[in-house]
Amino acid sequence: MNALLVDDSRLARTELRRLLQAFPEVVVVGEARHAAEARQQIEQLRPALLFLDIHMPGETGFQLLASLEAAPHVIFTTAYDEYAVRAFEVNALDYLLKPISEARLTVALDKARAQLLAPAPAPSIIPDEAAATPLSAQDQVFVKDGERCWFVRLADIKLFEINGSYTQIYFEQHRPLIPRTLQHLEARLDPKIFFRANRQQIINLKWIENIEPWFSNTLKIKLRAGPEVEVSRKQSVLFRELLSL
Repeated sequence: MNALLVDDSRLARTELRRLLQAFPEVVVVGEARHAAEARQQIEQLRPALLFLDIHMPGETGFQLLASLEAAPHVIFTTAYDEYAVRAFEVNALDYLLKPISEARLTVALDKARAQLLAPAPAPSIIPDEAAATPLSAQDQVFVKDGERCWFVRLADIKLFEINGSYTQIYFEQHRPLIPRTLQHLEARLDPKIFFRANRQQIINLKWIENIEPWFSNTLKIKLRAGPEVEVSRKQSVLFRELLSL
């Protein structure tokens, strides 16, 4: 398993390297001190595994992941425990608190090994995805989350966001979860209205309140009465191409 270590602390990287020597199947192919350096090395080295700190100068570890089109498997390494829930929302394999013990590292690497060595599932077609038809912004869709149901216009939905193995929908004050992938939703939504901002979010362009330049030539978008969304580098370029005069 080729691994990249991302941490602004040289001592932390050195200690993690030392711990990883006990696992001959892990090859450390590089180190990075901050997100910009990590992004460059990820593109060049294509590591299968990322040991990622959260608090770094400039961009955080979460911001780095949001900017990537395709991310390696991630194991967070941090001194702070308050980000654990958010870490698993971005599908991290594990969350290791510093100082890292060899026992916890073993558990994390077992998870990584299981993911990387698992056989690829046979391709299958889900009937409702095969029959999916495009929807316009004025179409109404049925949404069910537990015992609650809504019939909502797509135009009123400001954001679709990955939340674990579900997608969360933002409209009015509601945040229901539906068992659909962003890929499935993107195929059905009108691309003139809905834009894939990054790996985890699709935004409704009609709900944009303001836009500002962000790290590494990316964009940050504020939605009306909603959250801020960081657009990945590739999608920031596409956004400018599609919507500039």
